[in-house]
Amino acid sequence: MAIAKEGVLILPALLAIAGGWTDYRSRRIPNWLTVPGLLIGIAASSWLRGWPGAKDSLLGAGMGLALLLPFVLLRYLGAGDWKFVGALGAFLGPHNLLTVLLLGILVNGLMAVIMVIQKKRVRETARNLGRMLAALLTIHLPSPDLTLDNPDLVKVPFGVAVAIAVILYTGRQAWA
Repeated sequence: MAIAKEGVLILPALLAIAGGWTDYRSRRIPNWLTVPGLLIGIAASSWLRGWPGAKDSLLGAGMGLALLLPFVLLRYLGAGDWKFVGALGAFLGPHNLLTVLLLGILVNGLMAVIMVIQKKRVRETARNLGRMLAALLTIHLPSPDLTLDNPDLVKVPFGVAVAIAVILYTGRQAWA
């Protein structure tokens, strides 16, 4: 049983490393990685745990995709990141994915703070965050200058943050 547990943990960790690396290098997570990742996650979970595994896998993938879809539609998050989280959800299931997503958001926030301070854009970033929050709270689309389409904004690679979260989470699970 220990071998199966370690094998299950290695697969999402490998996907996370590949996705994080490609996001770091090119700021993109390609379909050739996310789509097979999703299918392998569903197949591995189904093979190891039967119908309960398949159900958890589909729920994890669906939850990851559903939670991040609004941010993709608003252009706050790229579609590669969205599909990457869905593929990871296929391996992790809904409960583990939620933990990884929360950890990933914390890692992403820390990365953002470091990048904003490094680039000396604290005041501008605070103003933009206020504008983004106002758009979300009033259910309006953000101004185009606040989306991924603006090349002048400081952009944090979310895939890298999620990859770090997966590595931390699966590493902790492997040692538990």
